[in-house]
This record gives sequence, C-alpha cells and structure tokens, in this order.
Amino acid sequence: MTARARRPGFVELFTPKLVTILRDRYGLADLRADALAGFTVAIVALPLSMAIAIASGVTPDRGLYTAIVGGFIVSALGGSRFQIGGPAGAFIVLVAATVAKHGVDGLILATFLAGLMLLAIGFLRLGTFIKYIPYPVTVGFTSGIAVVIFASQLKELMGLTLAGPEPAAILPKLAALRAALPTINGAAVTVALLSLAIIIAVRRFRPNWPAFIIAIAVASVLGALLSLPVETIGTRFGGIPRSLPVPHLPDVSPDRIVALLPAALSFALLGSIESLLSAVVADSMTGRRHRSNAELVAQGFANVGSSLFGGICVTGTIARTATNVRAGARGPVAGMLHSLFLLLMMLVAAPLASFIPLAALAAVLAMVCWNMAEKHEFATLLRASRGDAVVLVATFLFVVFRDLTTGILVGFGLGALLFLHRMAQAVEVESGRPVVAADVADDGTADGDRPRYDAALSADPSIMVCRISGAFFFGAAATVGAALDGVGGGQPRAYVVDFSDVPLLDSTAAATIAGLARKAARQDALLYLTGTRPAIRRVLFAHGVRPPHARFKATIEAAVAAARRTMAAGVSSATADSSAD
Repeated sequence: MTARARRPGFVELFTPKLVTILRDRYGLADLRADALAGFTVAIVALPLSMAIAIASGVTPDRGLYTAIVGGFIVSALGGSRFQIGGPAGAFIVLVAATVAKHGVDGLILATFLAGLMLLAIGFLRLGTFIKYIPYPVTVGFTSGIAVVIFASQLKELMGLTLAGPEPAAILPKLAALRAALPTINGAAVTVALLSLAIIIAVRRFRPNWPAFIIAIAVASVLGALLSLPVETIGTRFGGIPRSLPVPHLPDVSPDRIVALLPAALSFALLGSIESLLSAVVADSMTGRRHRSNAELVAQGFANVGSSLFGGICVTGTIARTATNVRAGARGPVAGMLHSLFLLLMMLVAAPLASFIPLAALAAVLAMVCWNMAEKHEFATLLRASRGDAVVLVATFLFVVFRDLTTGILVGFGLGALLFLHRMAQAVEVESGRPVVAADVADDGTADGDRPRYDAALSADPSIMVCRISGAFFFGAAATVGAALDGVGGGQPRAYVVDFSDVPLLDSTAAATIAGLARKAARQDALLYLTGTRPAIRRVLFAHGVRPPHARFKATIEAAVAAARRTMAAGVSSATADSSAD
C-alpha cells in the first residue's frame, strides 16, 4: 500500500528562493555570475521601463521606480530563482485606461489595491488555479495586447500631431491617426526606422550585445548633434529625477476604493497570469521549479512597494527573465542587483535621458510587440482544432476591439465550454446482450486494461447490463440519461449499471441515476450498481440512491447472480435483498 504524499507546510510553500539559494552554499563565483547577469538585464530594462511608462500615459521616471523598487522585492521575496520583475508591456492598455479615467493618483491606488489582492491570492494558495487558463486564451490575449500596443505607438513612430486627445479604442484611434497623416514628421520616422534597423542588425550579427540601449544611444547622439526636430524625454517631460521619491501612502477613501476595484482586480489577475507564465518559462529553460504561491505573495508586496514610491504595476517579465537566464544567473541575487544597477544608472545618467527621442523608444516598443505577438503559436492553434481556433480568435478580437478583461473572460468561458463539451463526448454507455467488446484480445482484456465481460452474464433477456465509462457530470448527464432510458425498451426485470470506469460523478449525474431508480421501481424491477467508489457512493446516497431503491455490488458477476436469485425466489423489488458487497 503506497503512502500518501505529505502536503508541504506553510513555511515550505512561502520560503523565498533567495533563502533556498543562500542555504545551498552561495559563493563568490555565484555572486560574480549574478552580478554580470544583473548588469545585462539592467541594460535591457532601462529603455524598456521608460518606454512602457510613457506608453502607459505616465512619466518615464515612474517606469524606473517600478523596476527598481518592484523588481528588487520580486527577486528578494519571490518563489522563482530567476524571475525579473518590473513594468510589463501587457499592462500598457490597462494602465493607460486607468490613467485616462482616474488620473495618476487613481492608478497608484489601484496598484496598491492590486498588491493587496495578490497577497490574498498567494496566502490563500490560489496560485495553482492560474494554470487552468487555456493556452489559446494566453496566446490570444498576448497577441491582442501586441496589436493594441503597436497601434498606440504609431503616433510617436510617425511624429504625428493630433487635433485632440488620442482615443483609447483602436478604431477611433486609427481614424484619428489617419486624419493626422498630413502632420507626419520625417525626422521622427527616420529616427524610428534607424532605431529598428539597429535593433534588427545587432540581434542578427551580435546577439549578445544590448540592442535596445545601442539603438537608443545612437538615436540620441544623432538627434542632439543634428538638432533633429523630434520630441524627446526632455522636451515632453523635462527629464527624469536623479533620486527615488520619498515613499508615501496613496490617497485612500472608501469612494475611491470602490471606483478603482475593477481596475485593481484586472491588475491582480493579469499580474498573476503574467508572473506565473514568466516563472514557467524560466523553469522550462533551467529545469528548476518555482513556488507559485510564494511568487504571488512577492508580486503583492512588490506592487504595494511600487505604489508607495509612485510606481506603476509590477509583474514578472518574460523577456527580461529569459535574458537573466541566458546571461548565466545563479539565483535571485541577479534580480536584486539588476534593480541596484538601474538605481545607479538613474543617479548617474539621468541628465542624459533628456536627449532620448520618443520615436526611438516607440521603435523599442514596436520590436517588443513583434516579439510578443506569438505568431508561430497563433498559426499553430488556428490549425490545431476548430474549438481552439474559436477560443483563440474570440480572445484576440475582444482584446483588440473591446478590452483586455473582457477578452480574457470571454476566452476563458469559451474554453471552459469547449472542455465540457469534449468531456461529455468522452463518456460512453455500453449495453446489450451479450455485453462484450467487438474484438477481445486473448489475454482477456479489451480497451486498455479493462476486464472482458462474460457473455453469459447478459444472456438472460430479463437482466439488462450496461457500463458507463468516463467522467459522469452535468455535461454528459443528458446523453447518459437518454442512453439509460433506451436500454430498458423491453422492460427487463433487473438493471445492472457498472461504474468501474467512472472516475467522478456530480449531483446532476446522481439525479440521473435517481431517475433510473424511480423508473425501475415503477416497473417493479431491480437496480444494481456495481464498481462504485466510496466518493461516488456518497454522492448517490445524498440523492436518495440507496437501498432498497438500489443495491450495491462489487462486480457485475455478483450483481447478475443476486438478480437471478431474487427473480428465481419470486421476490419483488421492494423486498429484495439489499445487502451491499
């Protein structure tokens, strides 16, 4: 008899990976490797953090605060060895909508509330349920986000001047951009194309070099030397500060909390999905395993910390996490050092950031969108099956033309319905005389390791034997009920229903069996249920399927034998032996 696996305790589930690493004799060589990886990731994160913040409708310094404070906390407290936290492109749409509706102060409060929600999700150990989101939904919303973000960067890529505020919805946005085409800025287009060309060339010929930072540096130098008429961080935002702000609590009031709860919930749900997906990617690259609930707790603290310093939403970032792994990181110290390197860069190089053209940052985000789009996975799912294609396309279209939250909910709902339909189709009801498979191997088994029925067991026309195979739940109850109604056409004197191949049974299915018991009672027929597991029997008992209405036997052979004895003795169904094996 195998021993039941011991469930991990609270300490085991929520111990940060940093503690695990330090226990494993973390040495100087590990620190050197983590320092190099952290510096590499910081070079990648510097332009991305500012670009994501600007695209989200806030100043670039808030993106840096997010990466510095939030990224440090994610690595220090997280359940993944290699996770890099910070602002993510997936949040741009939600953050921009929140800023447009509630202002920056509302965004900060929503981030604070999202952090509290993530803490609750983690400590309640709900992180394991995130894995139930169907793969077509994740591909659909990721690709949809990429399209929406790219559309949001067209204004900067072409240096357009709009007549009014840029619309948030994609169709009105494209209409406004089209109307503004006469204001196109040739210098901005040139800077954007040059930046894209540099990024593509560096990745093609020198893949280990920091393509983003090189492209931005070249664009900034050329823009300054040639006095190009393009908008920069300095001209629009006045530069970035050279220090972190003093932490303070956001403005909290009951009315504002109620107003911002939907946005906070969206941040928390998307943050949990994105963070755990990123941790799974790191696991697949390294062969390690992350602690999902510990990771969500760390994301919660990180979002609370980021909001205290005026930052935006924090999540695990797949691109920076993958860069961290490829750079040779040994553990969470690399992520912590990445935040410290970013802080040092901000302190030293803040004045230089004023010269960065916004068109160059838009080019960086355009490349991020290209990488986010998951083009190969999208095409594969379109070919995989009609159901997966419907879920994928529906999620994608709702994200692009409606909003991210609606897209995820619709995709998840369609995916759940598709799963239920497939599960219902997998349920079978076998019956007949004789009840035996069409082709049976000589070893006496059929359909895998299922035991062969003896034809003699159902040779008696007064005994109807049938077997249910598969999960018997509400999705399959109607099909199974119709099949069970059909097997009693000749009004047999006894029914034998085998549950040996039923792994689970819910209340709807139990009600179906209760209906069969009532039908048998009206016919003064016997009902035997065989192979019922204790859990299945408990559900049946709760719905009144119990002796004397139904008899429970261990096997079909035992049920058929008991039915023959009862019928031979001339005993009615109401007074028959109701003992269970």
